[in-house]
Amino acid sequence: MTSSVNDLVLVAGATGGVGQLVVSKLLEKGLGVRILTRNLAKSQNMFDDRVEIAVGDIRDATTLTTAMLNVTHIISCTGTSAFPSNRWEFDPSPNWIEWVQLLIDPQLRESRAKNSPQKVDADGVSNLVAAAPLNLQRFVLLSSCGVTRKKEPPLNILNSFGVLDAKQKGEEAVINSGLPYTIIRPGRLIDGPYTSYDINTLIKAKTDGKFDVTIAQGDKLAGDSSRIDVAAACVECIFLPGTVKQSYELISKGTRPSVIDWEKLFSQPTTV
Repeated sequence: MTSSVNDLVLVAGATGGVGQLVVSKLLEKGLGVRILTRNLAKSQNMFDDRVEIAVGDIRDATTLTTAMLNVTHIISCTGTSAFPSNRWEFDPSPNWIEWVQLLIDPQLRESRAKNSPQKVDADGVSNLVAAAPLNLQRFVLLSSCGVTRKKEPPLNILNSFGVLDAKQKGEEAVINSGLPYTIIRPGRLIDGPYTSYDINTLIKAKTDGKFDVTIAQGDKLAGDSSRIDVAAACVECIFLPGTVKQSYELISKGTRPSVIDWEKLFSQPTTV
């Protein structure tokens, strides 16, 4: 697995749990990394000047042009909460009566929420795709298990506020773009980081040998997925030509081997 000195990977969602780990794994492999962030100070503190920083917001297409300069790969780890909560940004903040109205009125909710699934997982990913260089070597999208099974229980509950609908729209934008892509669909994310760690801690992040990695295709897997292994999959797939224009589900189960053979996992996905 080798990389060119000219490789420059743009990571969107780099300050999130999986995104932080993706950055650390890219640095471990010696690739150039640029992160797309809304919070310059937070990113500078988190990554200790080891990455390039582009200030921008995937929800605003006009902020993405500069971030794409000389980029060879994009890994999108963006996402938002599946359910309205304090993690959803409303301006101004709703009172309890307004919260009730927002929960029952999808049009009102979409007009008020600044980071709803539609605005992040659908529109935001579409903006990234539209801004991507035409000679991009790979667009890796972090999506979710169940995007094609969202009417089945319990996924229909998870999709109550449209998170799987939005992720599927994001997938469609990538698939229809003509860009070389790989889609990684994890289950419920487990393992840290749950908060912002420093880069040296991230590089040492391990799963503590808990579970093996299962990769499959066809969107039939369900279960938990280690953030650490999901991040590794997002990075490892860019070295494997056979993963181009493919979608994979990843869950954590079974007894973990001493070494994870990513090439074998991707080339011989489990039949479910």
